Amino acid sequence: MVTAAVSSTDGIRARAETALTRCGVELAVFKGDAITARTPITGAGLFGLRTDTPADVERAVEAARTAFRDWRTTPAPVRGALVKRFGELLTEHQRDIADLVTIEAGKIRSEALGEVREMIDICDFAVGLSRQLYGRTMPSERPGHRLMETWHPLGVVGVITAFNFPVAVWAWNTAVALVCGDTVVWKPSELTPLTALACSALLDRAIAETGAPANLNQVVLGAAEIGERLVDSPQVSLISATGSTRMGRAVGPRVAARFGRSVLELGGNNAAVVTPSADLDLTINAAVFAATGTAGQRCTTLRRLIVHNDIADTVVERLVGAYRRLPIGDPFQDTTLVGPLVNETAHTRMRASLDRATAEGGTLCAGGERQLTESAPGAHYVRPAIVRMPAQTAVVREETFAPLLYILTYGDLDEAIRLHNDVPQGLSSGIFTTDQSEAERFLAADGADCGIVNVNIGTSGAEIGGAFGGEKETGGGRESGSDAWRAYMRRATNTVNYSGQVALAQGVNFSH
Repeated sequence: MVTAAVSSTDGIRARAETALTRCGVELAVFKGDAITARTPITGAGLFGLRTDTPADVERAVEAARTAFRDWRTTPAPVRGALVKRFGELLTEHQRDIADLVTIEAGKIRSEALGEVREMIDICDFAVGLSRQLYGRTMPSERPGHRLMETWHPLGVVGVITAFNFPVAVWAWNTAVALVCGDTVVWKPSELTPLTALACSALLDRAIAETGAPANLNQVVLGAAEIGERLVDSPQVSLISATGSTRMGRAVGPRVAARFGRSVLELGGNNAAVVTPSADLDLTINAAVFAATGTAGQRCTTLRRLIVHNDIADTVVERLVGAYRRLPIGDPFQDTTLVGPLVNETAHTRMRASLDRATAEGGTLCAGGERQLTESAPGAHYVRPAIVRMPAQTAVVREETFAPLLYILTYGDLDEAIRLHNDVPQGLSSGIFTTDQSEAERFLAADGADCGIVNVNIGTSGAEIGGAFGGEKETGGGRESGSDAWRAYMRRATNTVNYSGQVALAQGVNFSH
């Protein structure tokens, strides 16, 4: 059974209405029967909502294009003032947004609050960025010439987000895009429409209060076909899409076919290597959060633990003990560490992967069973699972979006790195070691092949200051910090001739 009684659907519905009202959402405007906003806490529906039509998407894109014409010439620090105000409103309403994240995504309270904190942090980052959109001056080979580059706003940015980070990923894109001079059309997951409406309302309020152009921010609700309209629109300069590798295979070629840009954040089959020198107390604590946080429904979730033969039995024993103590239940309860899976489909896929793993020679060491509760028969609370595998079989090389951790063993570090890299995905990775040479080997060019490579921390929990993204089937895109802002702008190389004479590059002589 779950560790505590689950909140009633009526109570959750009332809490959602309160949060939406406080954020400025008039729910009646969005009422309809096209989709149902539901909560994985009980598995029940909360509100019926309307969705947008393809024509609505076209109107939203056109409105964003119109707003872009004014916004692109607004000074970047002034654009930063809008993002600053948005961050202030998020700070004021962080508990309201966190309530909606928990209600729709099932995240435990601290994780939901952490996601909103991430939004506030990226706003702070973007405000600073608004005064640092630097170009370069390069030496010219021609006398009396100046060579430089400038960065200009790109256009309309279409943002397609997934349920598991219903607001943070949108904020990564939107805060940066706005200070870069772009406008945004957001298609949230149909599983988390309420969080999108609340965040959009707060941003619209910031736009009005700072005198920024209307329609800088648009939200379109609906299923995959609504996202497809954004993907195919020639008026959308950049598509930033978060989801499965399967989704990326559809989105990437369609955007490329019209010569648009894309930032793809796709699947992760993340692994950590545990060496004989590792601090096991640190390792176990980090691995448990990385593997079970958000009920295993993060793109950076730890899915493979590659442990040295000499310590494998000890690591498995300690992990199994830690898993048995995990409190599972209502994510609004402060004592809960593992909330529900988002829906029945997620549970079905987890069960199918467990069946395949045992068929491929794996041994189930812990978990996997559904935790039923009479007050929420439609919810899917599942005890996180550990499976010890004899080799990296077919099922291990696939991403299962659930709390399912595979244990693999190795003999030397080269073998561990080969196992680590021998999957199609390349998002996040880690090594637990107190040996500096092992750490440096893992970080080297022939070490881990992921976009995020950590030492003595888990695979999950990136900070906004670094660029977020991965390699291989993870998509290759980068969002959030570092120089990820460049994806949202266009670069112009400028040459200024102040010599009064024509001088051609490479010494070409074209006199006549």
